[in-house]
Amino acid sequence: MATENRCACSPAGGADPFEMKDFPRVIEGGAWDGGHVQGIALDTAHRYVYYSFTTVLVKTDISGRLIGTVSGLTGHLGCISFNDEDGKVYGSIEYKHDAIGQGIMARTGKKLADEDAFYIAIFDADRIDRPGLDAERDGIMKAVYLPDVCDDFSSEGLDGRPHRYACSGIDGTGFGPDFGAPQDSPRMLHVAYGIYGDNGRTDNDCQVILRFDQRKFAEYAKPLTQAEPHHSGPRCDRKYFFHTGNTNWGVQNLEYDAFLDAWLVAVYRGKKPQFKNPPMFIIGRASAPAEREIPGLCGERGLMLPMSDLCYDGGEFTGCEFPEGSTGMYSFGNGYYCFSYPGRKTVGEGGEAKRLFTSTVKLCRFTGKKPLLFEEVSD
Repeated sequence: MATENRCACSPAGGADPFEMKDFPRVIEGGAWDGGHVQGIALDTAHRYVYYSFTTVLVKTDISGRLIGTVSGLTGHLGCISFNDEDGKVYGSIEYKHDAIGQGIMARTGKKLADEDAFYIAIFDADRIDRPGLDAERDGIMKAVYLPDVCDDFSSEGLDGRPHRYACSGIDGTGFGPDFGAPQDSPRMLHVAYGIYGDNGRTDNDCQVILRFDQRKFAEYAKPLTQAEPHHSGPRCDRKYFFHTGNTNWGVQNLEYDAFLDAWLVAVYRGKKPQFKNPPMFIIGRASAPAEREIPGLCGERGLMLPMSDLCYDGGEFTGCEFPEGSTGMYSFGNGYYCFSYPGRKTVGEGGEAKRLFTSTVKLCRFTGKKPLLFEEVSD
């Protein structure tokens, strides 16, 4: 499949698309103590890169120059996406008391509210113009409550196990046309569940993706006082299931790719030996989801999404073995991509030394060569 050398999409209200030959092959996202990188997002019109470092949102230009940061988050900020239509950064954010929440409380020194709550965080990207902004104090962030996620997290499955669908919350987010709709239909927000990777249960072998019309979020979005979480938010428009087999913590990053007309699904590898357990899956978007029995869910039925043919080789399932994407990916829509490569960096010496978290963003392209399908751009 041939690739063009020009960005195929021109974001609404933005500058003309730029030549891929001029885009940096490597962008350094700095070193931070908020936690490891969870996701990246690009504003191609204004040439900014956003990074989610768990409890800190970082903004740089495409040369890696720091523009601003948003801190003061006491929840887990996961995958992030830039919405070209309103110029805001959307991301999943969790406030919960499991192992992840306990780790964040230990890192920040701040106690969470008693309830578990899940939101889409919406950051006013234009106002992120300097380091040290606070999510609450500076009014940078609003949030939309997700009652479907809260219900599944707190409910039992049909087999009586805690956390329906093994829901651990949310992580992957992305904007794209709905499954089975025309490719030029309005882009909707898709939000994927985190999934507990317990090898002793079968209800965690499907990924769960919720669809929302983010254009309706204005009536629900409110500033979030993290010590007193609000409950302003809509039910999802649709709930989809995607049979992958086991993963570790579900969908980490979700990204619509207009070039393939498919959704890229990056995960941490599962551990059940009966599955292939690749680090990435690809959902065929054009085919309408089919209602049928959901594997591992005691006969429950739901809308199942199709696996792309790209995940098969000679009729055998392989998935995609490209190892990056779980900590951030972005599709330009023309066969070129940015993937986050996470790392650690020691800053300081002796007793003052700190091990900080980093993200190196590398330009990659689709090759179609299995099992990786993607490669770094070096020319």
